[in-house]
Amino acid sequence: MGLVGELFAALRGFLANIGAMTLFLGRLLAQVPRALTRPGLIIHQVHNAGALSLVIIMTSGLFVGMVLGLQAHDLLERFGSEDALGTGAALALLRELGPVVTALLFAGRAGTALASEIGLMRATDQLSAMEMMAVDPLWRVVAPRFLGGVIAMPLLTAIFITVGIFGVQIMGVQVFRVDEFAFWSQMRAAVDLDDVSEGMIKSVVFGFACSLVAVYEGFTAAPTAEGVGRATTRTVVTSAVLTLFLDYLLTAMMM
Repeated sequence: MGLVGELFAALRGFLANIGAMTLFLGRLLAQVPRALTRPGLIIHQVHNAGALSLVIIMTSGLFVGMVLGLQAHDLLERFGSEDALGTGAALALLRELGPVVTALLFAGRAGTALASEIGLMRATDQLSAMEMMAVDPLWRVVAPRFLGGVIAMPLLTAIFITVGIFGVQIMGVQVFRVDEFAFWSQMRAAVDLDDVSEGMIKSVVFGFACSLVAVYEGFTAAPTAEGVGRATTRTVVTSAVLTLFLDYLLTAMMM
């Protein structure tokens, strides 16, 4: 009976958290049109979430592409299809690796920064001070950060994919001496607009989900150092699980 009670309590807490996040999303979306009237705030948050994440995104994209080139060449070599390396790598990066890995990196770097920043503002009563001055924190603080994350995510994904393809090209053409013309021509012939749009749709959805989780956890964090730390941890874990779950749903729908 104790185990059943704990499971029921966990399920009830999970559903309550989903309901609270849904209500928070509704309040947040209501402030988005008003936040768009202050584009300077949004641009600043795009810089914080996107430009400051470029180093880790480009470095990870390069090494992911190089590893993908190694593994794919080893596999294709067994079937005598080394010239298809560019096609396979591009499709893998566009459809899956690019959006998913970028979302995980985004949650680990930008998501935790958003959650900890808003959580610290909660802990130091800055959000309460805004409310006392009749300034809605959702408009002034949360909405620009949310929009900045949603905008930055597709841009980071595009950069990750581009650098990843460059990494594959380094291993395939420069190291394994795959024919360069065949590498690029087969890639251009096989990759179409649907493949690109699938990756971009996923990146937008992942950016929406990861940004929502980050700002929600920060906004609802307990006003203590421990509360901010827990909110940051929950941001990474929830964003990672939600990204993989949404990736499965979107892939199943698009296939």
